[in-house]
Amino acid sequence: MDENGVPVDERDPPFDPDDATITDGDVLELLEPAVREWWVEEFGEFVPENDGFFTPPQEGAIPLVHEGTNALIAAPTGSGKTLASFTSIINELFRREKAEGLENSVYCLYVSPLKSLANDIHRNLEVPLDGITGIMEDRDESVDEVRHAIRHGDTSDSERQKMLRETPHILNTTPETLAILLNSPKFREKLRTVEYVVVDEIHSIADGKRGTHLSVSLERLERIADSSPTRIGCSATIEPLSDVAEFLVGQDDPGGTHRDYEIVDARFAREFDIELHCPTDDLINTPREVVQSRFYDELHDLIRDNTNTLVFTNTRSGAERVLQNLRERFDAYDEGNSGCHHGSLSKEARQDIEGRLKDGTLDVVTSSTSLELGIDMPHVDMVVQVGSPKSVAALLQRVGRAGHRVGQTVTGRVVALDRDELVECAVMLKKAEEGFVDSVSIPENAQDVATQHVYGMAINEVMPEPELRGVLQRAYPYRNYGEDRWEQLMRYLTADYEGLEDKNVYAKVWRDENDPPDGEHHYEDFPVGELLIGKRGRLARVIYMTNIGTIPDSFTCDVYTRGSNEWVGNLDENYLDTLEKGDVFVLGGRNFQFSYRRGSKVYVDRTSARPTVPSWFSERLPLSYDLGREILAFQGELVERLEAGGAPAVRRWLREYPLDDDSVRAIARMFDQQTRYAGPESVSTGERIAVEEEKDRDEYERHYYVHSNYGRRFNDGLSRVLAYRCAQETNANVSVAVADNGFTLSMPLNRKVDVAGVLRDLNAGDVRSLLRESIGDTELLQRYFRINATRSLMILKRYKGYEKSAQEQQVSSEMLLGFAEDLDDFAVIEETYREILEDKLNVAGIEEVVAAIGAGEVTVAERTVASPSPRAFGLATLMASDVVLADDESAALQAFHERVVDAIGDEVETTSVLAGDE
Repeated sequence: MDENGVPVDERDPPFDPDDATITDGDVLELLEPAVREWWVEEFGEFVPENDGFFTPPQEGAIPLVHEGTNALIAAPTGSGKTLASFTSIINELFRREKAEGLENSVYCLYVSPLKSLANDIHRNLEVPLDGITGIMEDRDESVDEVRHAIRHGDTSDSERQKMLRETPHILNTTPETLAILLNSPKFREKLRTVEYVVVDEIHSIADGKRGTHLSVSLERLERIADSSPTRIGCSATIEPLSDVAEFLVGQDDPGGTHRDYEIVDARFAREFDIELHCPTDDLINTPREVVQSRFYDELHDLIRDNTNTLVFTNTRSGAERVLQNLRERFDAYDEGNSGCHHGSLSKEARQDIEGRLKDGTLDVVTSSTSLELGIDMPHVDMVVQVGSPKSVAALLQRVGRAGHRVGQTVTGRVVALDRDELVECAVMLKKAEEGFVDSVSIPENAQDVATQHVYGMAINEVMPEPELRGVLQRAYPYRNYGEDRWEQLMRYLTADYEGLEDKNVYAKVWRDENDPPDGEHHYEDFPVGELLIGKRGRLARVIYMTNIGTIPDSFTCDVYTRGSNEWVGNLDENYLDTLEKGDVFVLGGRNFQFSYRRGSKVYVDRTSARPTVPSWFSERLPLSYDLGREILAFQGELVERLEAGGAPAVRRWLREYPLDDDSVRAIARMFDQQTRYAGPESVSTGERIAVEEEKDRDEYERHYYVHSNYGRRFNDGLSRVLAYRCAQETNANVSVAVADNGFTLSMPLNRKVDVAGVLRDLNAGDVRSLLRESIGDTELLQRYFRINATRSLMILKRYKGYEKSAQEQQVSSEMLLGFAEDLDDFAVIEETYREILEDKLNVAGIEEVVAAIGAGEVTVAERTVASPSPRAFGLATLMASDVVLADDESAALQAFHERVVDAIGDEVETTSVLAGDE
């Protein structure tokens, strides 16, 4: 078996040495003889397709790591990134072991975001290490083993003690465990010899606080290491590469330039065969049973025609439902050859599926997002994505799980089951073909993460303040961390607020000038008068070690009716982020109106009103802002072609996209009907936002559909700003329903507001303050305050042997929130608002678009309609399932559609079907 699990006899046939053109022989020459021999024996037979001995990322990265150059390796799954990062490290360790011996300490840190991935890499390292050791023994070259081990939260105390006695030269760990090791007095000394740091799957953590936390840990490691470690980042498709590389390497001096690095850009080293399919060209009128039957028949055919098929859905329930339906419809599937994998399953169940995927004994596995990263799956040769994965990066990451080595074509099929996702996926697949990648947004200046690291450094030793602050500022997310933010953080850490200690929130550090030798606090290692920082409290180290990390605890809330106090079910806490008083949701097939929450209890009223927040809202990934802009550009070109040549011209153009014919017909028909019904200006483009007003006399409501196709994070934020402004103007309750392609504002029919005018009148400079005002006293603010208060160690999850549950943390935070909001420039409150506005609600994107409206670069077009336009169907009926349309949803869509057809005439239906170019 080779590194990817492919049997040797199934590799490509041997090539003729006389005809071979070797382009990377110089890379092979860099390796020690035993390492070189192992490589050629292991991989030499199938690399003719690479014109040499190495895959593109390996050819680019091995010389850089050999020279000690920081490197970001960007390449798709299955292209050899692991060995690209490790080969030169292994080579150097064997060379040094043979020449002078290795110390009993760590030389290489491998940091993975997933325990399962660390476990997998740990197993994969055994192959080269054992193989090279065996070759050296056969050559009678005396060499001790190059040790490797894994250390994370599940590592037993006995294994940890063993690591102190017999320290691994290569240590696999997670970001959280690395931060703990940096504060472990004994093991910290073992890290001084680290010369290499490999950060795997860096794209999956750079855009969150785990990545921020890791970036500061790397600077803390830099400070204690004997020499500056070479940093190697492994990433799937990501953009912009320069930002991620600078995030990886940090800065030598605060406020200076980034450390040197090189980028190995092999993101498109593999051939992709991806196509969009739709079970019908008419998703409105085709019966649900027919759509479902065609979908499962095609899925069954794909599974039958391939070795291992991986099916991604956008929710966990969707993954379970697809598997269940496959087993019920076809005798070919049972527990022996099919399975489901997602984060809610037990660790044992997930590991069982992972093991059988590696062995190739499963015909099909369904998953949500849990298999995007991690283990090698050498036998998967087909990936089916059900619905939109919401970004090009996620699409390539998921589909890249198929064809797990260079030279194999990556084969994937995307199946769209609603019309909005058809448009989304069509653009996504075309942009993927063109090499477009969504950009990643890296959080900056997070005060909760800064709290943990400043506290951790102060616990380790008394430090001069400029030196401690410098460590923080050398990390990329804190490169612009100014004096105001630092002073804000110090006020919190020193508890410089009246009444704070009365709330059991105590100072974590002291900050003072060094006293003279005869003074009370003199540290002889530092000059008199130097500003120093040290820890406060005898239990500081224990508090730090048992409470750090950035992954928040979460819980489910019990839902009760008001008055009767009847329990009606559970809601995931994340779902509450979207709920405002008066919002309607479905639970157990019944509609409830949200009233309020107390701790872990949610109180509701029964209602017959239609739902405003989909049940899947908190689980589905949001559409990326960049892809949203590309969709708007696509719609602009489509409308131009439609006006110039009608639906036939649009269909001819769409056939240049990787779509099946049903998808082409469905998209062309929808926009044809849209423009006939509401005019071309009713379609949002890169230069226009369309707003349509509908009077719903049945529900006695006025609906405004805002077609802002910039993604759910953007729409969540802009809808809050507009609803806040509209509520002020009408003195009425304004309800909001948010989707990726826009949002709906609803109010009583006897109230009216010029929503388009409100949008035009917004000032980009006011957006941030308006959005902050709009989220005051919301469930969103309460939950994020709890999360940030816990990360900031204002609320301790664990203290003196007691572990506080997420529900108890929530109760504690609700008691603290009002007090904290009254404090001047309080770090935890300011970080809560920063995270919501910047990381969750895309305030920067909103400011950008509002500024474009103000400059006349984007217009706001308004239209009154008797019934929702085709592009508003999804906004008007937000309760669509992720796999099949519900019966009531289908009926509502048909009713909307019939009104549109009646208004524009029946001839449009026959025109689109009978056009001569079909």
